[in-house]
Amino acid sequence: MMLGYLLGRAGIEVVVLEKHADFFRDFRGDTVHPSTLQVMDELGLIDGFLKLPHQRLQKMDGLFGGTPVRIADLSRLHTKYRFIAFMPQWDFLNFLREAGRRFASLEVMMSTEAVDLIRRGETIAGVRAKTPDGLIDIEADLTIACDGRHSTVRQRAGLAVEEIGAPMDVLWFRAGRKADETENVFARVEPGKMMITFDRGDYWQCAYVIGKGQYEAVKARGLQALLDDVVRMAPILKAGIADVKSFDDIRLLTVAINRLPRWTRPGLLCIGDAAHAMSPVGGVGVNLAVQDAVATANLLAGKLQHGRPSESELDAVRRRREFPVKMTQRMQVVVQNNIISGALQSGDRPLKVPLIVRLITALPWLQGIPARLLALGVRPEHVHSKVASES
Repeated sequence: MMLGYLLGRAGIEVVVLEKHADFFRDFRGDTVHPSTLQVMDELGLIDGFLKLPHQRLQKMDGLFGGTPVRIADLSRLHTKYRFIAFMPQWDFLNFLREAGRRFASLEVMMSTEAVDLIRRGETIAGVRAKTPDGLIDIEADLTIACDGRHSTVRQRAGLAVEEIGAPMDVLWFRAGRKADETENVFARVEPGKMMITFDRGDYWQCAYVIGKGQYEAVKARGLQALLDDVVRMAPILKAGIADVKSFDDIRLLTVAINRLPRWTRPGLLCIGDAAHAMSPVGGVGVNLAVQDAVATANLLAGKLQHGRPSESELDAVRRRREFPVKMTQRMQVVVQNNIISGALQSGDRPLKVPLIVRLITALPWLQGIPARLLALGVRPEHVHSKVASES
């Protein structure tokens, strides 16, 4: 949707496909980092965007084996936006769709799912899509796969995925929140357990971390055993946990870290999760995808005015974005291997706060370093694509 907006803004004829009738999903990443807020500012959209309901996080505090720690402090950033905004992704997507209506060259087709590719010899020339009225062909100079970590477009193009791996999966659920309930603890780590909680205004969004492939074992213990663990870790959820009535109220998120060595075929480019699935560590996935979209528009909008870019020109997006992706994934793997894996495998042994976390907590000036990596990432992108006349 962001790329569609940017290309429509540049006067490129662009069609965005969304397979569902709306953008509402139980889980879509909803952490909007300062890098994305800066992009919205550069597009002149920030004022309206921040009027949408959202919560703000500036200091990331946690409990590690019962010891208070501070992981990051975004107030120490030298940037215009010094907070992470928590906003339902469907609100973000609807906002961009509405903002993009002023661009005559942008069309958004809902209930339209790309199911196959159109080929002209070795070149991808568009997609075959399923609509409520049957199959249609949409021909295009360039097809861009933005269809997530289980990308149909990527699979049809035969692009191989390099798996990096993750030691955990996540159980995602909501617990009710009373108006007078407040708590600044973001992450909780105990022997064999880990949980993240987000204050979402009228409810708590919860992410309970389990070992990779352990979901069936969790279910075998029973729902009440799981909820008892949750409340022991986060007593503030005691009243609201009654909202979780069965395992149907819990979403299993299978965590993966992977990337494509090759992001292109002639006439085709993959970006976002279709090119590189990120771990939920740091909540950076949405923001990396937005950065990909900005870089793609910067590099290709002008070339698309003259027809189909060459595969070498398409590959400029990978060359621009591969280093930030690899560095971010590398940092996620370090956190997984040195903190999450140890916590999940520690059993009943007492947890010791890792030295680096102790240092960051003890020396406030260090808290700006992880804050910058989380908030802005590695080599953040800025909008340089042109603006066409509006209608």
